[in-house]
Formats: sequence, structure tokens, C-alpha cells
Amino acid sequence: MYNAVSNITAPVAIQGQFWLYTCPMAEKVTIFIDGGNLYKRLKERGVLPGKRFNYAKLIDFLLRGRSLSSKRYYVGAVRNYDQTARSQEMVEAQQKFLSALELQGFLIERGRIVYDHKIREKGVDVKIAIDLVIGSVENEYDTAVVVSSDTDLIPAIKYVISRGKKVEYAGFAERPSLGLARESSLSVLLLPDDVSRMAN
Repeated sequence: MYNAVSNITAPVAIQGQFWLYTCPMAEKVTIFIDGGNLYKRLKERGVLPGKRFNYAKLIDFLLRGRSLSSKRYYVGAVRNYDQTARSQEMVEAQQKFLSALELQGFLIERGRIVYDHKIREKGVDVKIAIDLVIGSVENEYDTAVVVSSDTDLIPAIKYVISRGKKVEYAGFAERPSLGLARESSLSVLLLPDDVSRMAN
């Protein structure tokens, strides 16, 4: 039986004590990463995700020995909106980065980037929400791990939990999303030392 607490605090996680709260290894886990959101959080910590961050270590940290059903990376697709060399460099850099993730077995889901008064992603949260719901209906996972601080995902998370699935919110200890933590089955928070270990 799954004996979950509402949150795994960062100190407990770093001590490895959250092994006490995991399901058997047969538990199927799908990991949903909001790429843009994670990029911003890592950049705030001085980590360049495309160059100095080991996504394989992140996945291992989140799995905690359980069975991986799939790992998905959601991101707005960069485009050369102003026909400049700089924009083209950004397009090529993102393509190279995403190709590297695909070689690691990630499924890449692309949203759009809108270039108006403010550069922003569109459609990424919708894609994550739809895949969360479909995955629960089609029994693709027992637990969904959501690496995002986007509270727009809360309705989908509530629905998934109502179907008897578990949702783990994965965030950063210094700046967690209280909304996602409150609505998820469990919270796993990365300490600065965890992030340092994942940086190449």
C-alpha cells in the first residue's frame, strides 16, 4: 500500500528518506518536464541547461528506482521571427539541444513562441495538461511527475488524482509552487546541492 505524506521536504529528500514513501518498483512513472519553466529556474541558479545540466541525473533523481514509462519535454519552438543571424543561431541551438534530448529517449512536444510586446510561450501548458489526462485515462502511468511551477496545470492534476493516479510535483526548495504542492499527491523539492550534482 502507498503510504504517502503530503510533501517530501528537501532535507528529507537529500537524506534519501523518501524511499520510505515510494511504491514498489513495478510502479509506472511518466515524467512531464515544462522545458521553458525549468530553463528559467536553472538559469536563475547560474546553470545553463543546454550545456551544463545532466538530464539523465534529473530523471534518476525523480524516479527513485521506479519504472519509467516515458519522459516528455515540452517547449516553445524558437523561430527566426526577424530574419536575423542571431535568431537563426537560437533556432539552430535549440534544435541541437532537442536532438540531444531525443537521443536520450525523451519525447519532445513543441508549443509555439509568440513574438509581440513580450516573448512568451503558447500552448505548452495545454499540451502537458492534455497528455496528463490522456495518460491517466489510457493507464499509461501510475504516477505522473510534473516538473513545472505553472498553476494552470492544477485542473488536470485534480482530474488525474480523481482517477486514482498519483501526481508528484517536482520543484525547487528555495522557490516552490505552493499551489502545485498543495494539489499534488506528493512534493519533491530539489536542494541547491541536488542541482549542483546534476550540473556537468
